[in-house]
Amino acid sequence: MRDSDIDAVIRLLKLASKQWALPAVSQLGEETKDPFRILISCLLSLRTKDQVTAQASARLFARARTPQQLLALPLSRIRRLIYPVGFYRTKAKRIHQICQHLIGRFRGKVPGSLDELLTLPGVGRKTANLVVTVGFGKLGICVDTHVHRISNRLGYVKTKTPGETEQALRAKLPKRHWIRYNDLLVSFGQTICHPVSPWCSRCPVERYCPRIGVVHSR
Repeated sequence: MRDSDIDAVIRLLKLASKQWALPAVSQLGEETKDPFRILISCLLSLRTKDQVTAQASARLFARARTPQQLLALPLSRIRRLIYPVGFYRTKAKRIHQICQHLIGRFRGKVPGSLDELLTLPGVGRKTANLVVTVGFGKLGICVDTHVHRISNRLGYVKTKTPGETEQALRAKLPKRHWIRYNDLLVSFGQTICHPVSPWCSRCPVERYCPRIGVVHSR
């Protein structure tokens, strides 16, 4: 696709997305607007399916919703509450560590800057950007596997890693699209633009897509 097509692509994805489910963390963000719960839910979502993330988050936040309350829960209890998210034992430890940092360094509040978020244990750029955009409504570009794959499949960027994709998008994607870009492409990737055998026959932006890297489609 041409760079100038991005507005049309985003517009068509917004129209189509009304029929798609929001990613679990974004759904939580719409419901709570709580940066802390968004941060913890995003941590749980890594290497985990959305449905599992949503259920684990609901169980955990039914017991504790603040850094102080979560830190008071034994690790064994947190592990049971968040199971079966991926790497649940490691994530339980991370939750305690993050809560300790928030209480000790940020007065129990989640920082609103990307650089400060990146100093928290286990928080990478994907999580930090998602907290910034969903939790605080600030500009950021969250790049996960869907965003990385689809941005390259469309030919909008030519990158090898999610980190490279984020920097390429920051350089060329109009800022008016930054906050919604992740939600749109994640929902699109989960329903239509699958990693293998995407539903090109159902694609709302098929006319713009050169199908880079697609071997088989439906």
